[in-house]
Amino acid sequence: MRAKTLAMKLFAVLAIASLVFLVGCGGATGQSINQPPAGVTVLPARATVQPGGVQQFTATVSPSGANQAVTWSVSGAGCTGASCGTISSVGVYAAPATAPNPATVTVMATSVADSAKAAIAAVNIMTTGNNPIPTISVLSPSFTAAGDSAFTLTVAGSNFVSSSVVRWNGSDRPTAFVNSTEVTAQIAAGDIAATGTAAITVFNPGPGGGSSNSFTLSIGTGVGPFSVAVAADPSGRFGKFAYVANSTSNNVSMYTINPTTGTLQPIGTIGAGTFPVSVAVDPSGRFVYVANLDSDSVSMYTIDATTGVLTFTGTIGSATKPDSVAVHPSGKFAYVANFGDDLLGSIPGSVSMYRTNADGSLTSTGTIAEALVGTWAVAVHPSGKFAYVTNAGLSNTISMYTIDATTGALTSAGTGAAGTLPESVAVDPSGKFAYVANAISNNVSIYTIDATTGALTSTGTIAAGTLPYSVAVDPSGKFAYVANHGSNSISMYTIDATTGALTLIGTIGT
Repeated sequence: MRAKTLAMKLFAVLAIASLVFLVGCGGATGQSINQPPAGVTVLPARATVQPGGVQQFTATVSPSGANQAVTWSVSGAGCTGASCGTISSVGVYAAPATAPNPATVTVMATSVADSAKAAIAAVNIMTTGNNPIPTISVLSPSFTAAGDSAFTLTVAGSNFVSSSVVRWNGSDRPTAFVNSTEVTAQIAAGDIAATGTAAITVFNPGPGGGSSNSFTLSIGTGVGPFSVAVAADPSGRFGKFAYVANSTSNNVSMYTINPTTGTLQPIGTIGAGTFPVSVAVDPSGRFVYVANLDSDSVSMYTIDATTGVLTFTGTIGSATKPDSVAVHPSGKFAYVANFGDDLLGSIPGSVSMYRTNADGSLTSTGTIAEALVGTWAVAVHPSGKFAYVTNAGLSNTISMYTIDATTGALTSAGTGAAGTLPESVAVDPSGKFAYVANAISNNVSIYTIDATTGALTSTGTIAAGTLPYSVAVDPSGKFAYVANHGSNSISMYTIDATTGALTLIGTIGT
């Protein structure tokens, strides 16, 4: 935000009686000014006006007898001449909005050469120049990750002054004044060492001033969570660890899962590539893979079987804009859906294929191109024989592939129609049905799967919420869930075990 010129409304009229002019025999005089007479004081002697501020003072001369007049001058660090502003003939001072610092108005009593009828009352300046109470409208950032490094917090709002101070949970932080609508503060790493929230306020000191409204800054385990995956215990009966790809903080949050309550306990974060958007755990629960959308890569990790902590083992390149990663049920292969060039359409979507090595590292085995830009998601059939890829560009299709059991190579088996902007695909655990969330048509496409060829046959659609982005089927195959980005809700469905048809059983807010 940049400084904005503040319109200043000067007090154009003051009561004439508030000023007693020096009156001589022939009229007003105020000729040569001599040194201030001894024993004469002016209270207050000076006032501070913030950049863009308007002020009228009350200065009282004591004693207010003959041979006295009042003069005033303006000064301020960083301002000279006209840049300091001017004082009007009625005693109103207006500081320029672009002044770099507060200005100081000084009032002095002086003697007058013509002392015949000279007299002075008060220079009547009311205290409209007190510091205002500030207001916060925006924080940037408004959330950060616990354990991250120190950062600069930008606070936008109104009525900030050069002496404004940003407070973190009531404690002052080093603050820099940018202009009346923006200040910045230095936030130390120690302030965000643990998860929680911080109350952000801005305080203007006196005269006037006060504390602003409070804004909350969230301190989480990661910023911009985009995808979550669970590693099961060796029995496969319950989840043991969970991992979340955080697109904004470019890291992965790690959690242990309470087997009784299902609650998550943070155990730290680990760096990923740029804008990580998808995370997958291999079936053995030993390795994690993260697709990094903006660095065109896949990050690889090993899982500590006891603690769940990840160890970074390297990255491998992918095609343009990897958006989804899936691991073959055997753990031997991995697949990455690459969105392509979504601006020009000159680079089509694709699927990168990898072989998984014994240490969990990936070796590229090639890339298969999709027809159009917008390859969004990839899922592998529970049998390991088939793969499905959604194309959310101009085609609005779902691609079907067979998988070579030895090499993991994909062979196209055709495409099927989907809704508008298909973003996510899920296959039920039995391998009989598939479901696609269509973001723009706000529905879910339902398919049966041919057990021999893997071909999909559409059996209809069912309405979802607004902008359904993701679909998942529970391990029992009895229920399906759809995350609706636009309506901030989750749609819940039962699955017909014979037909795969979905029946809506309600929605819940998120």
